[in-house]
Amino acid sequence: VQLQAFGGGLVQPGGSLRLSCAASGSIFRINEMVWYRQAPGTQRELVARITSGGSANYADSVKGRFTISRDNARNTVYLQMNSLKPEDTAVYYCNADITQAGTWIRKDYWGQGTKVTVSS
Repeated sequence: VQLQAFGGGLVQPGGSLRLSCAASGSIFRINEMVWYRQAPGTQRELVARITSGGSANYADSVKGRFTISRDNARNTVYLQMNSLKPEDTAVYYCNADITQAGTWIRKDYWGQGTKVTVSS
């Protein structure tokens, strides 16, 4: 099982970006999916999480600006980021709680990270 994240880049303050993270491999079920971020010199922090049923929670710092969603048919989670601020600059990581098909082993998987830079 692998997670691959896409969509990072350089954007001006006030701009938007959409991150995607796709899971592939021998998957029986994807439970919770989460976006984290880590800015230089800081600890990794949770940005947003979404359950298999679509219930979402957000960090206070991104509420009203970011939206997490998922497409269960495509095993993909998205993070729509609007009204971006310089303090949103970080490497964004996706995480998924996945039950493997066949083995029924359930564990956390991490994507490789995608860099978001908000700067004029």
